[in-house]
Amino acid sequence: MADRVDINSYVVDIPDYPQPGVVFKDITPIFSHSEAFMQVVDDIATHFEGRGITKVVSPEARGFMLGAPVACRLGVGFVPARKPGKLPRETVSVSYDLEYGTDSIEIHTDALEAGDRILVIDDLAATGGTARAVAQLAEKEGATVAGYGFILELAFLNPRETLVDSDDIDMFSLIVSE
Repeated sequence: MADRVDINSYVVDIPDYPQPGVVFKDITPIFSHSEAFMQVVDDIATHFEGRGITKVVSPEARGFMLGAPVACRLGVGFVPARKPGKLPRETVSVSYDLEYGTDSIEIHTDALEAGDRILVIDDLAATGGTARAVAQLAEKEGATVAGYGFILELAFLNPRETLVDSDDIDMFSLIVSE
């Protein structure tokens, strides 16, 4: 078995981005390193195996890069959650607060079915607003949120308070930044 990769070593701090005083955690170097990328996908998928997941739902854009391979690894469908106007058929949408403003996100109305157990996958959990909006979309369509998976969790922003409101929902992060 190959040695494990130190995933944290691929996270690059970018000071004062996107605004002064913020230290942006750039996880994109993980995607350019094949062993790191495969390990992240495997670790997240392994954590959620056997939990009855039927679909992975991820917001654009970095969420797509992680959610699609996790869905493949789990053998389930993938649902992209996009900004308004990007999906070609009928959609359902929600608006939500970001760390730096507000936004909306939508999915196709036929992407999920009542009874689907979904896993929300994104690169990073900051306040939890984007992931919670994805969960709200799924719930509008009759799906149940089984869990959330992230590469990086900014624990000091308390995303678990936003995302985990019952013992039935699992939140898994590979790196927790205090």
